[in-house]
Amino acid sequence: MTEATHFGKEGAFRLAGDLFRAREHSTEVEARPISDPKPRPTSFNPPAPKRYYLYLMAPAIAILAFISLYPFFWLIVLSLQDVDIGGGEWVGFKNYARLLQDPRFKDGWILLLQYSAMCLGLQLTIGMILAVIVNNSKYEKFLVTALLMPMMMAPAVAGLLWLFLYNGTFGWYHWIFQSIGLLDSASILATPGTALYGIVLVDVWQWTPLITLIALAGLKRVPRDQLEANMVDGASPMRNFFAITLPNLYPVLLIAVLLRFMDNFRFIDHILVLTGGGPGSATKILPVYLFEVAFKFFKLGRGAAIALTLLIVTIVLGMILVRVFDKPKSGRT
Repeated sequence: MTEATHFGKEGAFRLAGDLFRAREHSTEVEARPISDPKPRPTSFNPPAPKRYYLYLMAPAIAILAFISLYPFFWLIVLSLQDVDIGGGEWVGFKNYARLLQDPRFKDGWILLLQYSAMCLGLQLTIGMILAVIVNNSKYEKFLVTALLMPMMMAPAVAGLLWLFLYNGTFGWYHWIFQSIGLLDSASILATPGTALYGIVLVDVWQWTPLITLIALAGLKRVPRDQLEANMVDGASPMRNFFAITLPNLYPVLLIAVLLRFMDNFRFIDHILVLTGGGPGSATKILPVYLFEVAFKFFKLGRGAAIALTLLIVTIVLGMILVRVFDKPKSGRT
């Protein structure tokens, strides 16, 4: 019994040793399982060829070409003809030669450049000042909303509003200017020496908010670390503005100047409502003269020549403005 018990215990220990014996690990590197990539399922929407997108854009491209390129080339053809309400004939470059001898054409250019320079100068100066005041102000949202109001008004409606304000009988602004001694009994629009300033004031009132909003957007992206580093070096707020803030505003100011520059060469709605080019020819800038020649006297050939000349000069002056505003940026880099 004792021997049987001894063999029974020995067998149990041997069985337990076999069960709990440490497994022998191979020193060889285990082979990693090789992935068996499955072929991609066939797509129900295969990628479209590049010409497919060209087909999609073709109608829009054709419409844009028709409404822009066709009038442009027809303008060139029209400028080489003597066209009026009774018909037309081919005259070549005689329309351009007559423009060089037309004093009203030259005076229109001079008035246009004066008008555009005064508008841009005042709008940039006032717009930048307003943008700095509004930026991070307690009432910024309210002020931005209030500044949008003149821009939402049609230029013809703005001209009609200021026509009432300039009226020599009941105009509020006329009364103010007369009270401080700037005007006599005649209206500001009825005097050749002040009529141009009157329409400049209207343009500045309506479109300075656009410069302010663009400059305000540029002020939001001026790097704070550059401003703080310059202030640590002892720079005053004024020097900080001209050394850090203003150079960072050049790209947005370029956009603002180009927009307003082109608008001054195009929009004449408020001028036609306020003065119609008068008194005399005091406010007859070139686009107003173009309007009279083409649509008042129906000299469409001469009008096309003026319009094409105005277009070419506008493009050249726009390129010059881009170079002027791009020079400070190139100097920083």
